[in-house]
Amino acid sequence: MAFKMFTQELAMDLGTANTVIFQNDQIVLDEPSIVAIDNDTGKCRALGQKAKLMHERVNPGIKTIRPLKDGVIADFEAAEMMIRGFIKQVNSKSRSIFAPNIRIVIGIPSGSTEVEIRAVRDSSEHAGGKDVYLIYEPMAAALGIGLDVEAPKGNMVVDIGGGTTEIAVISLGGIVIKDSIRTAGDVFTMDIQQYLKQQHNIKVGEITAEKIKVAVGAVIPELENTPEPYTVKGPNFMTAHPVEAIISYDEIAHCLDKSIAKIETSILRVLEQTPPELYSDIVENGIFLSGGGALLRGLDKRLSEKVNIPFHVAEDPLHAVARGTCIALKNAGNYSFLMR
Repeated sequence: MAFKMFTQELAMDLGTANTVIFQNDQIVLDEPSIVAIDNDTGKCRALGQKAKLMHERVNPGIKTIRPLKDGVIADFEAAEMMIRGFIKQVNSKSRSIFAPNIRIVIGIPSGSTEVEIRAVRDSSEHAGGKDVYLIYEPMAAALGIGLDVEAPKGNMVVDIGGGTTEIAVISLGGIVIKDSIRTAGDVFTMDIQQYLKQQHNIKVGEITAEKIKVAVGAVIPELENTPEPYTVKGPNFMTAHPVEAIISYDEIAHCLDKSIAKIETSILRVLEQTPPELYSDIVENGIFLSGGGALLRGLDKRLSEKVNIPFHVAEDPLHAVARGTCIALKNAGNYSFLMR
């Protein structure tokens, strides 16, 4: 019992765009996955939201790094620094005078290679994790949505995160068919930047493009509840004079069309490979959408019309994976799909 008192249990969704940590069924941290580092000393200057405020605004003495790219660790040292910093933030809220023994479950893309899986595990262990479990993100999303992943029936989940879109058919506690494509939130942001450059001759940064995506992001040209147009200001590409443009949701639907079509193709590819009995379950129950991309206006409607199967947006799509890792952590001894 004495040992258990000093064991800290954390469930982490280590996302390309955001990192979410659950503890005791509550969100204790929800921060952008970004770190600001001093170029001279190599030390961390800021993490999360503070670092994001510096992003694209820093002087030559500071660099901001997004340690994860396409859902996997691209910068090992920065990732370790970020994970350690986030765990330290969570620990600063507790009054224990002892360093806890950390037991952690982390969500990873289903298309991760052995090298990428090892990078996540090593970063977590170096950041203080003593007992590290890994779970594939579509499985975590299914748990977070509330699906019975161990039932003898088929469930299909499409998780559109920042770096990857994870598509999986789940049955009997395992992933039957899966696909992981690197067309997701970051690509949508780049699409918007490119569109504004080509159509409005305006240069905008990543943060502004992200704001446009949130304000007027849509994937169909006709919506019932239309958002107010977004006014964007920036330098003209040719003259560098300040200009502004009013961006409507139907313009964003047009500029995201090719990327959404890639996701549709991937969904159809997975359905083609799905065994008939599981396919009939999916037709009956529908397909579940999670991740930040699920919040794009009209996405469920567009996908339903394309695939002829109803799509349902999860109740809290942004935190579905994190909530699922939390459920997995509580049942770590019972779930065979967790990797140690």
